[in-house]
Amino acid sequence: MTNNLSPRRAAVAAGAILVAAAEFAIVHSVAGVDLAATSGNSTRQITVAAVVVAAAVAVLAGWALLALLERLTNRARVWWTSIAVAVLLLSLLVGPPGGVGGGAKATLALLHLSVGAVLILGLPRPRREGLNR
Repeated sequence: MTNNLSPRRAAVAAGAILVAAAEFAIVHSVAGVDLAATSGNSTRQITVAAVVVAAAVAVLAGWALLALLERLTNRARVWWTSIAVAVLLLSLLVGPPGGVGGGAKATLALLHLSVGAVLILGLPRPRREGLNR
């Protein structure tokens, strides 16, 4: 059985959140991109706090799903990666198009892709030979 609370997984999770916060800071402060998104008839400013919370939710959901799948199947990594890629693609279709302006849309896409990439590449660990789950 794998250790779902491993220091390596915690570092990957923290890294995904830090990447999102750093990207926001660079794009917002250095490039001067004002992040805002529309939802229905309203426009909402996107703050660093919102970016950190969204990344944390993605991290926790991904980690929880991986932990569940590792308890249920020998093919947890394959299932989790497939689901994670599908969720990332769906998030790209739903989130970034709501950005106000080209810079906001590009930044939102970058945030979704970077957090997704860190999690997809880093969270599941390769299976060791001889392990039964």
